[in-house]
Amino acid sequence: MSASPRPVYEGPSLIPFEKVVRYTWGDEDSGQVEDWIYFSSDKVHQIIFTLQPGGSFRHSDRHRTIFAADEVFYVLEGTLALSNPETGEVHRAGAGEAIFFRRDTWHHGFNFGTGPVRVLEFFAPPPAQGTSQKYAQTKPLLKEARYAQDKLLGSWPSGRSDAERKRTMKVIRPADLLWRLEGGHQEALEGILVSTEHLTVGTMRLLPGKGTGSRTHRGDLGAFVLEGRIRVIADGREFDAGPRDGLYIPEGTPYECVAVSDEPADFIFGIAPDYRPSS
Repeated sequence: MSASPRPVYEGPSLIPFEKVVRYTWGDEDSGQVEDWIYFSSDKVHQIIFTLQPGGSFRHSDRHRTIFAADEVFYVLEGTLALSNPETGEVHRAGAGEAIFFRRDTWHHGFNFGTGPVRVLEFFAPPPAQGTSQKYAQTKPLLKEARYAQDKLLGSWPSGRSDAERKRTMKVIRPADLLWRLEGGHQEALEGILVSTEHLTVGTMRLLPGKGTGSRTHRGDLGAFVLEGRIRVIADGREFDAGPRDGLYIPEGTPYECVAVSDEPADFIFGIAPDYRPSS
């Protein structure tokens, strides 16, 4: 089993979509997934994975899907059904929605659309800290997969609140975001999807010509441009990023993002381990 590549960058970097590292994960038993690995620092891992129509990933002895990390799956395109095969939970997310789960959560994914499903994934602590397959091989192999919670039949929705308390996955929709106004004159609209002790994931919207103001974080930042174009100024470097491009900003580096297109610019970011400003 060959290890997944771990692209690293020494300083603030533009990661053009056409230069992203490609890798195929999985085997005949687990199913195979097309990974586009933007970067994998010692703090956070950022990839896009793709399932073709009718495609899925499960697990095998060599490729176990249980990790020591917080993970966010943000659906860029298509319809993703994500299951915890240990509990029988199944969740559905479409474009613009996300699914969040924490360490020690088995997960299987299925494409339930007619086209490809593309998912942006943030993963922290990252594989560089031994949290992916090295960790997964220490866990007992899940022998039987469940894809339904039959015990809830006959008591739905009356049993919903109890089931929600026991859920291991959370679907995050736009109405669930924690909104913030950022920038020197509150020119940036930021929505936090998830913020834990390991990982913060959020979206940012900038109107044309507006910016975030100078920012720093107590963690590495990875970003993915959804719409429009942004100019990033960081540590004496300046570069423009458009749709599907990625960005990497190391921990403690002051940076600023400005929308340079005629339409609003939207991007999604992941910061690990800590979103808060560095001192």
